[in-house]
Amino acid sequence: MTAPERPLDRTRLTAALEHANLPSLVAVLHQLTGDRRWLADPYRPTRSRGMDDNDLGGFSPEVRAELRAAAADAVTGWADGRLPAVPAPTGEALAEIMSVAVGEPVPPEYAAMTAEDMGFAPAPVRPAPPNDLRVIVIGAGVSGILAAIKLAEAGIAHVVLEKNADVGGTWLENSYPGAGVDTPSHLYSYSFAPRAWSTHFGKRDEVWAYLRDVADRHGLRERIRFGTEVVSAVHGPGERRWTVRTATGETFTADAVISATGQLNRPKLPPIPGLDRFRGPIFHTAQWPADLDVAGKRIAIVGTGASAMQVVPAIAPDVARLTVFQRSPQWVAPNDVYFSPIEEGAQYLLDHVPYYRLWYRTRLAWNTNDRVHPALQKDDTWEHPERSVNAMNDGHRRVFTRYLESELDGRPDLVAKALPDYPPFGKRMLLDNGWFAALRRENVDLVTEAVAEITETGVRGVDGAECEADVVVLATGFETHKILFPIEVRGRSGRRIDEVWGPEDARAHLGITTPDFPNLFLTCGPGTVLGHGGSYITTAECQVRYIVDLLVTMLERDIAAVECRPEVEAEYVRRHDEAHERMIWTHPGMGNWYRNDAGRVVSALPWRIVDYWAMTREPDLADFVTEPAPP
Repeated sequence: MTAPERPLDRTRLTAALEHANLPSLVAVLHQLTGDRRWLADPYRPTRSRGMDDNDLGGFSPEVRAELRAAAADAVTGWADGRLPAVPAPTGEALAEIMSVAVGEPVPPEYAAMTAEDMGFAPAPVRPAPPNDLRVIVIGAGVSGILAAIKLAEAGIAHVVLEKNADVGGTWLENSYPGAGVDTPSHLYSYSFAPRAWSTHFGKRDEVWAYLRDVADRHGLRERIRFGTEVVSAVHGPGERRWTVRTATGETFTADAVISATGQLNRPKLPPIPGLDRFRGPIFHTAQWPADLDVAGKRIAIVGTGASAMQVVPAIAPDVARLTVFQRSPQWVAPNDVYFSPIEEGAQYLLDHVPYYRLWYRTRLAWNTNDRVHPALQKDDTWEHPERSVNAMNDGHRRVFTRYLESELDGRPDLVAKALPDYPPFGKRMLLDNGWFAALRRENVDLVTEAVAEITETGVRGVDGAECEADVVVLATGFETHKILFPIEVRGRSGRRIDEVWGPEDARAHLGITTPDFPNLFLTCGPGTVLGHGGSYITTAECQVRYIVDLLVTMLERDIAAVECRPEVEAEYVRRHDEAHERMIWTHPGMGNWYRNDAGRVVSALPWRIVDYWAMTREPDLADFVTEPAPP
């Protein structure tokens, strides 16, 4: 952590420290000074619920002032050339500082993952030996951008085939009103590419701009073929290479293929009669017309998942009437900073105070990654399995229920409609971004029945509710179970991958590699979506690191192809399914998009993030049948 080139503005620093997250500042103080008193009382933060209280760490006004003054001195000393006393803590030392910073004990197993994310013990870049390996990456969204960056760093030639006209994937395609992340902005970022986010939860335009900026800084556009939609990828009997064909009939060949198509990629249109009869605009949220003006119109929305929850508050003030058809209610968590800007002072600290950005991100990761995982495990002795899966989960239910009742106070009709009867986290948890306030509006109706048909002039529910509409919006999700859909992928045997898996029952070792498909690697593959929290970008970095490391190992050992052993995949799938049988997403009280119609969870990751990080830390060649490179 080098000192700034320009003199530090002490006055501005002092003013900015009034906006500091004090628990993060405690960790910074210890690193800069080496003084262990900052790791002991009265400087150990306590946990609390509100964002403001978390920023203040539960400290008294006197301790807050002492911390800010000490930080001003320490940062000024660093700016004047004083070296940090603890520049790169790892192992037990890092776990100790983390425990102080997050306000509770951190198991030592998190130290290695955190040290890598913070850059204290970065994973070494293993350059590949001179080679003529060629890789095709399908997709230029979050994972495709990452794969291209890491392949280039390793010295492996590649081309990215992207169906759209720009990078961004789902963040390019989903431009509906209110679209944004439900992961804190500083966590929904590549570990090596921070950004000066304007809000705590990035909205669509800023997230898309971030991905474009990362692609531009790494010179990716020269390696991306835009407007190139892949329709098939065939390995074929007796072949050593993959042949990839596009919608225009163009053909590419490569030694390996990395799929980066994601799971929120292809809109899912429900089999509702009459979709083609409606006289006005009717579309999926991912296909929102850029020129649509909803002001003064009657809008019907089918669905109450994540997209609908963002759309409804965004358009409710402008429309004449908004009718939401809800098949089942969703659990909603409070969030008091969803729209809040990151203040100038806080941004100054992120940009100018050494280690502060790293600790701020680490606290976000700790609070949103694995902390809820124990609450999702079924307790066979729990007395109320119909409403929750264990005592901790029941505690979450009480908190979320109280919040819902307070937001809908005076509207028992809405409470009855909006309160779920299944355990919290049983479906994807959603953040309140004005949802309850929107439901209370006089021009908003919540209809608790599924849709029977779309008529020429509106929507009819299964119990007879009629809704006249000028616009119908289908907030009905994506084809999440059809991994690689609609691309025709054929392996060594000539069989299509959807024939091997079945139509909605995908499986793969680590969610990355599967037998009969040599040198085919998946990102965001089956069983790797984060249902318990965290950032998908963390998962993508695990997967891309694994894939690129495996390719480099192949080149070092003159291996032409690797193919996952069937018994290895079978054992991983067995453990994956057994883990899910003990988790909330197989609870019979609700449906969710994580599991297929047969009840098997095919989308969500059952492991803690730290577990998956360890599993993908280093590929094991013993998991593969290998084929030597030709002489």
